[in-house]
Amino acid sequence: MDASADEDLNTLCNGRDLVDGGRAVSFDVTYAGQTCRAFAVRYRGQVHAYLNRCTHVAMEMDWQPDRFFDDTGQWLLCATHGAVYRPDTGECAGGPCRGKLFAIETLERDGVVFWRSQYHLKPVAF
Repeated sequence: MDASADEDLNTLCNGRDLVDGGRAVSFDVTYAGQTCRAFAVRYRGQVHAYLNRCTHVAMEMDWQPDRFFDDTGQWLLCATHGAVYRPDTGECAGGPCRGKLFAIETLERDGVVFWRSQYHLKPVAF
């Protein structure tokens, strides 16, 4: 990875904060000019991050703060309408959903998890 690519990286959390099928780490982003919540989870050893917006209705999905997985730790659930998503791809796997969750690119390096800015996805300005 070159230095210019590192400029697009935003520190998210310590890698130990994400346990397979466990609690998410939530964070704020600016998506298409609006402040939105996003979340990162670990599934089968890999970190995945998405906007916290169900594709059925653009509502936050967690049923309790930072809780997105079902009881088995195999599926991401929308608490409002029961939409089910694959944790590794964000694709709809059942229930009232359309398409897949908006994925946010992540990178885990030296025990730290980062997320990558894109032209329409930026850190929240303070």
